[in-house]
Parts: sequence; C-alpha cells; structure tokens
Amino acid sequence: MQPAVDISKLPATAQRILDPKSPAPLRQMGARGIAPGLKPHEAVSVIALLTESSDEAVAKSALATLDKLPLPLLASALVPDLPAGVVDLLAPRYASDIAVMEKVLGLPQITMATVVAIAQRASEDVAEIVATNEERVLKHPEIIEKLYMNKATRMSTADRLIELAVRNKLELTGIPAFKEAASAIAEELVVEATKERNFDDEQFVKADEIARKTDFDPKAEDTHIVDPETGEEIVVGKVKPLYAQLADMSISKKIRRAQVGTSAERMILVRDNDRRVATAAIKNPSVQESEIARISASRSVSEDVLRIIATDREWTRSHQVKINLVSNPRCPFAFAAKLIPHLREHELKTLARSKSVAGAVVQAAKQQLQRKGVKL
Repeated sequence: MQPAVDISKLPATAQRILDPKSPAPLRQMGARGIAPGLKPHEAVSVIALLTESSDEAVAKSALATLDKLPLPLLASALVPDLPAGVVDLLAPRYASDIAVMEKVLGLPQITMATVVAIAQRASEDVAEIVATNEERVLKHPEIIEKLYMNKATRMSTADRLIELAVRNKLELTGIPAFKEAASAIAEELVVEATKERNFDDEQFVKADEIARKTDFDPKAEDTHIVDPETGEEIVVGKVKPLYAQLADMSISKKIRRAQVGTSAERMILVRDNDRRVATAAIKNPSVQESEIARISASRSVSEDVLRIIATDREWTRSHQVKINLVSNPRCPFAFAAKLIPHLREHELKTLARSKSVAGAVVQAAKQQLQRKGVKL
C-alpha cells in the first residue's frame, strides 16, 4: 500500500528531504533515519515515503532502514499522528514483535487491511492478541481466515475462531476446508451442550469440595513451612491434595479460586508463579490480617504482592507487617525505606547486623541509628 501522507503538512525539513530536486546525500541521510529536528513519527513517515523514491539507491536504503528501525525510534513513532498508510507499511514488518504490535493494534488510525496483514504474518503471541478482539474479527471475517491459515496461530485459538464463526453463521471462503472444520466444531458444540457440566465446571467444583474439607486455621498456621535443609518453602501435608488440585487448573480458574476461595486457597495461590493469580489472591476482600502477616514474611511471594501490601495503609498499621516487609529481601527497597523510620531501636540494630536482608536495608538501618545518635 502506498503511504497516504499529506506532504504539505510535514515540517519544512521533511519536505526538503522528500523533494526529488534535493541533493542526493540529504535524501540518503533521510532514508537512513537521520533527520535532525523531526519528531519520531515525522522521521518514520519520511523513511516510508522514500521507499517509493524514483532513486533506486535511496529507495533501497529506506527499505533497509524501515526493516530495522531502532526500537526507541519506532516506539516513539507509534502515535495517533503517524499516518495510517505508514502504519500499514510498518505493521507486516514487525508482525512477530509482541511489544510493537501491542502498540500498533491499539492505534486509532489503524485500518482493517493492516490488521489482516498482521494476522497473516503474526507470531503466536501476536496472533493471540488479534484473536481476542472478537468484535473486530466478526466485523471483518478475513482476519479469522488469515489467522486460521497462519501456522503460528495456536490450534486452540484456531478452533475458538471457527467456533465463533459457526455461532455467528459466517461463511469463511478464505479457508479451503472451512465446511469440514465448521462441521467438526458444530458436533463438538452439540456434545458439549448435552453435558450437565463441562470439564472446567467439574474441576472448579472439585477444588471447592477439597478446599471445604481442608481443616485450616489462618490465624494459627500457614499452608507452607520452611525446609530447614534447603531454606525453601514447602507445602504442608494437610493441604497437599488442595495444592495439587489448584496446580492443575488454568490461569483463569486459579484467578477465580483466588477471588472466591478459602483462606487455604488464598495462602497457596498468593505464592503462584503467575503474578495475575498471586495479585488476585492478595486482593481477595476476605483476606485476614493474620494472612497478611504471614504473606509479608514469605520469601516465596512476588514483589507485586509485597508492593500491594506495602501500599495499603490498613495493613501497614500492623507493626509486625512493617517488620516483615523491611526484613523481606523481595520487598522493593523504595517501600522498605519508607517503613524503616517506624521501627524500634532494637529492631534497627537487628537489621543493621543481619546478613539475610538486602544490603540497602542494612545501610538504611545504620543511617537511621546514626540519626538517632545510637551506636551499634
């Protein structure tokens, strides 16, 4: 597609570079992205226009530059002022770059032709982003066709798109075997409809049953203990069945269990490797102060969880929580530093001598003692 750019709206510097009568060296510099005084989106627009230059050397240089734009320049150029034609020229070249495509697909000026081109060349992660916008793919079925035929698209995503098309009575002529695929999906939908409860429901209910049978008192115990030999947290025996059931769940089901489950589930899921699950657990409205005290001391929880605790005024009213956060090497120092002035003298001395806390915390504790005129 030819970049649709109104050259008269570009700065004088850009117009001078684009003028066929300008010196070749100046045009070559512009083709390489060297255009002092231009904003990123203006510089990229100049490069895009020069790819169609009648000067073969300039056009070749501009194409090479467009294919390998410095990421800071490209990221800064992806703004609403970047012409849609330039976006169309750029998008297929970066269709496998998830960071770039997240910005491109969110641009208000993006055309459906550009989205189709992205779908055709997308990497697995990018294809997933394109596929999640159901409203857009239903309005423009060609996107579904390109994603389905793109080998990088996940099989599960392809099935989901075919199911979406079947449910909405779309005829996808761009997929040679669409009728066969649609027939198979339709049969699966019929089978699914005859079930009283699907696998996801059964798994969710099973977790609830196990959680309710698990005898757990958050005020007196934790779901994990520290292994004296390795120093790592391990699951206690009584909650292992619940832990195993939760571990087998998808992220979406874990998040829901973290939001509606028992205290034992929260204490397990707040340690989950996926930050979304852990964050959902700590944001559970039923979380208790005793849980917060244990979580803030745990070295298995993520920085995200500790940051949420540290910024909650209710939770940090607890002196024990303050001590736990400052002593936890996973707690971001910016938050620990704000809590250090609230600690008592003997606690500061303990921190200043500790070898198990962050070095920055040790130094901050020493400085606080010095301000108080206390010697170690």
